[in-house]
Amino acid sequence: MGAILALSRGIDRLNLIVGRGVSWLVLLVVVISAGNAVSRKLFSLSSNAWLEVQWYLFSAIFLLAAGYTLLKGEHVKVDILFARLPRRIQLWIEVFGTLVFLLPFCVLSVLLTWPVVVSKYLSQETSGNAGGLVLWPVWVLIPIGFTLLGLQGISELIKRLAILGGRLPDIAEPAETETAVL
Repeated sequence: MGAILALSRGIDRLNLIVGRGVSWLVLLVVVISAGNAVSRKLFSLSSNAWLEVQWYLFSAIFLLAAGYTLLKGEHVKVDILFARLPRRIQLWIEVFGTLVFLLPFCVLSVLLTWPVVVSKYLSQETSGNAGGLVLWPVWVLIPIGFTLLGLQGISELIKRLAILGGRLPDIAEPAETETAVL
C-alpha cells in the first residue's frame, strides 16, 4: 500500500505543479485580451490569430486545471443529501462515482479525441478564420486534460480506499461535510 500511496502523492504533485503553472495563463489571457482590445480601438488593428490565441489559452486553463481542481476538492457537487450522510458512506459514494463515472468518462474522452488530434496534426488543419491558427495544439489539450483529470481521479480513489481501510487519516474538514445555507 505504501507504493500505491506514493503513486497518489506523485499524481497530486504533478497536478499541483500543472495547476499552479496554468494559473499564470490567466494573466497571459488578460494581457493578450487587453492588448488586442487596445490595438483594435486605438489603431484599428485586429487579428483573428490573437483572438484564437485567447481561446486556446482559455481552453488550456479549463482543461489542464481540471485535475488540479479535483485535487483541491473544488469541483461542483450537489451535496444537499450527500453532506448529511455519514462520512464512511460519503467515501463509498466517491469511490463509486470515480469508478463508474469519472474514470470511464476520462478514458472514453481520451480514446475518442486522440484520432482527431492525430488527424489534425497530420493535415496541419487551420481554423476557417482568416489568419487563423493550426488546430492540433488546442485539440491536443483535450486528451492531456482528461489524462490529468483521470490520473487525479485515480489518486483520489487511492486516498479514499486508504481512508476506508484505516491506512490514511481522514483529514476532511467539518465545513466540507456541512450543507451550505442557501
